[in-house]
Amino acid sequence: MTISTTKVIDTKAAAKETLLTPRFYTTNFKEMAELDVSSNSEEIEAIVEEFRIDYNRDHFIRDKEFLTTWDFFDDKTRNIFIEFLERSCTAEFSGFLLYKEISRNLKKSNPLLAEGFSFMSRDEARHAGFLNKAMSDFNISLDLGFLTKTRKYTFFAPKFIFYATYLSEKIGYWRYITIYRHLEKNPNFRVYPLFRFFESWCQDENRHGDFFAAIMKSQRHLLNTYEARLWSKFFLLSVFATMYLNDLQRTDFYSTLGLDTKQFDKHVIRKTNQSSRTLFPVILDVDNPKFFELMDKCVEANENLIAIEKNVDTTINKIYNKIPAYYLMISSLIQLYCLPAIETKYIWTEN
Repeated sequence: MTISTTKVIDTKAAAKETLLTPRFYTTNFKEMAELDVSSNSEEIEAIVEEFRIDYNRDHFIRDKEFLTTWDFFDDKTRNIFIEFLERSCTAEFSGFLLYKEISRNLKKSNPLLAEGFSFMSRDEARHAGFLNKAMSDFNISLDLGFLTKTRKYTFFAPKFIFYATYLSEKIGYWRYITIYRHLEKNPNFRVYPLFRFFESWCQDENRHGDFFAAIMKSQRHLLNTYEARLWSKFFLLSVFATMYLNDLQRTDFYSTLGLDTKQFDKHVIRKTNQSSRTLFPVILDVDNPKFFELMDKCVEANENLIAIEKNVDTTINKIYNKIPAYYLMISSLIQLYCLPAIETKYIWTEN
């Protein structure tokens, strides 16, 4: 007698939104549609051609290694992986929605950019779907339709979208490739087959970053002004601090993979900072001894805020007790921003 079994999948909405959770963005689509990218159209066309080739068309296909049960994970490990998959899926789905909407609004005015954004939305959808399918291995899935309707959208002007997404794609590349190379050398820590896909996955991230870099090169005022220097520092610090604070709340995930969280983040920050040297007029001096000392003060402040939120009862007492932590966080971030930056050799001039 054959007994058929059906895996019960629990559907859930995304976790509560905080300052450090993956966010959903919108922008000024009219301003985006009016972009003149003709000064760097050849580079943009070359990257779009790579998108057309679609190197990863057949990459995100689950193989027999997934055809097992993951019930042997203890509850702690299971929850660690579910949170990682949920956050990653939310971030990829956020990119899919943004790129898709930009593409839709650029079809008539700028077909080349519209095509590029359409291909990037394809990639992000592929990633999000693969991650959501991975969640089903743990008997849970993310309700992406509900997420689309209920998540608040943060408005970013196009120029801020360019700075932020360039860096998020590049830092994504260095995160994925670093994990992949580590697990390639230490296969005993590759406890789940998803990580085998990170090598090709990170190449999508890298191409996306190159696409945004090419757009920014066509908008030289984003790179060759004093204001551009300030924004470059701001977004580098924002992306680095967000990752650092997030990851150091999740050291159990990285230790499961055999990684030291701080060393992993420091490596990724240094590599992303170096990558930004080829585009931004300035980068951060992450080798300044004060840089990570101040970053660790931000971590301390964040841990204090989390503890107060959990352990203090009344709203008034929470606010009062959080003041020193907020002061430490804000003062440390200001000091980080005021550290001398490193000039790059790329001086962008008008064509």
